[in-house]
Amino acid sequence: MPASSHQTNRWQHAWYPVAFLRDLDPTRPTPFTLMGHDLVLWFERSSGEWRALADVCPHRLVPLSDGRLNAAGELECPYHGWTFNGEGRCTAIPQAADGSSLGARSHCRNYATATGQGLLFVFSGDPAEAPSQPLPLVPLIEEPGWVVQDTFRDLPMDALTLLENVLDVSHVPFTHHATVGRRENAGPVELELTSFGPEGFTGLWQEGPRRGKLGSQFTTYAAPSLMWHDLTAKGFARILTVVYATPIRRGECRLFARFPFQFNSPWPARLLGLRPQWLQHLGNHVVLEDDQLFLHWQERVLEQRGGSEEAIRSFHLPTSADLYVRALHDWVNRYGSEPFPGEHLPPRQTRHALMERYEAHTLHCRSCRGADRRLRQLQPLCWAAAAIAAVASAWLGPGLWGVVALLMAVAAAAAGLRIATWLKLLRYGSGLPPRNR
Repeated sequence: MPASSHQTNRWQHAWYPVAFLRDLDPTRPTPFTLMGHDLVLWFERSSGEWRALADVCPHRLVPLSDGRLNAAGELECPYHGWTFNGEGRCTAIPQAADGSSLGARSHCRNYATATGQGLLFVFSGDPAEAPSQPLPLVPLIEEPGWVVQDTFRDLPMDALTLLENVLDVSHVPFTHHATVGRRENAGPVELELTSFGPEGFTGLWQEGPRRGKLGSQFTTYAAPSLMWHDLTAKGFARILTVVYATPIRRGECRLFARFPFQFNSPWPARLLGLRPQWLQHLGNHVVLEDDQLFLHWQERVLEQRGGSEEAIRSFHLPTSADLYVRALHDWVNRYGSEPFPGEHLPPRQTRHALMERYEAHTLHCRSCRGADRRLRQLQPLCWAAAAIAAVASAWLGPGLWGVVALLMAVAAAAAGLRIATWLKLLRYGSGLPPRNR
C-alpha cells in the first residue's frame, strides 16, 4: 500500500543526529549535509546553544562554514564579512551605510537544534514544527550503570539500506564471521513482530543469537531513522546495539552506532576503559566494512527493480529470518516513503573508494584526528631512535651494551612500523574482509 502524500514527507519532518557533541569544536563552524541540504553547525556564545543554518550566504552564495566565529561570537561570512546570529538574522553588513535596514533577504534559513544523550540533533523540517516532535532517544540509556562505546561513519549507502542491514539479525554469522560472528552459530531464526504502526515496530527473537546461548533479543525500530537490539547475556551483561541512520543525500548516510553495556562485574568496564577510543574505532571500521562492499552494490540492483516499493517482490524472503526486513519495507510503503523519492543513486564507487576512512570518519572524530596528529609526530622520532641505536650497536660491538643497543634499535623500528600501519588504517581499510582471509 503506497504512502499518502502527507506521509511521504515523514523523512523531511524528523529529528536526526548530526554529530557527537564531543567531536564538535565550539570555536569554529562545522559543515554537514542533511537530507540533501548543506548546513553549517556552530556554537552561539550568547545563547550557549548549538545552532544550524543553511550553509550559504544570501549575498554571494558562498559557504558560511568556510567563515569564522567573530569577536561577538556570531557567524561571519568569509567573503564580505556579513554576520549572522543563531536565528539566521543578518546582524551586520560592513559595506552598508550606518542606519541602513537589513531586509528579510539578508537572513539565512535556520534549523531547530537540540541536544540529548551526547548527540546534537537537527530538525529537517520547519523549526515551528520541531517542539511537537520528540527527540529520537533511547530511553534505556537514561538508566544508571551503562558503559557506552560509540562510533560513527559516513557510509556510501542510503539510510534505508543501512537500516535494512542492521535489522537483519541472520546475516551476522556469515558476513561478520571472524569479527563479531561465527558461521557455526548460524541456524533457523524465528522472529515475531510484537507491534507495528506509524511510529515503527517492535520484535522478539525468542531463542536469540548463538543458538540461544545469549538469551532472547528484543528489537525496536523507531521510525524513521533509529533502531536498537536489546539482549541480556545471562551472567555477563545487558547489551544494546543502537544505530541511527542519518540521511545525507541519495546514496549516502551517516551511521551513529552506540554499544551500551550493563556488566554484572566491574572488571569488563575497567578493561574497556584502558583501550583508547581511536583504537576501538579502527576495530569498528573492520566490522562496518564487512557489509559495506556489497551493500553499495545491492541497493543499485534493488533500484533497477523498482526500489523499496518493489522490495518484497524483488527479494526472495522465504523464511522468518527476514521478518524485520519485510516490516521495514512495509512501514516505508505504508507510512514513510523513501528519504529521497524519485532521485537516482550516484554511480558505483570503486573498491578503493569504498574503503576510504579519513573523510568518512577520521577528519570528523576528535579522538582519531588527534591520534593521527600525534602518531605523525612520533613516527620520525621512532625512525631516528632506531637509526641512532643501530649505529650505537655497531660502535659498541658484540658485548652486552652492543646487544642492548641492537634490541633498542629493533624495538624502535618495530614501533615505527606499527605506527605506519595505524596511520594507514586511519585512512583506508584493507578491502579484504576477515571472513575471506
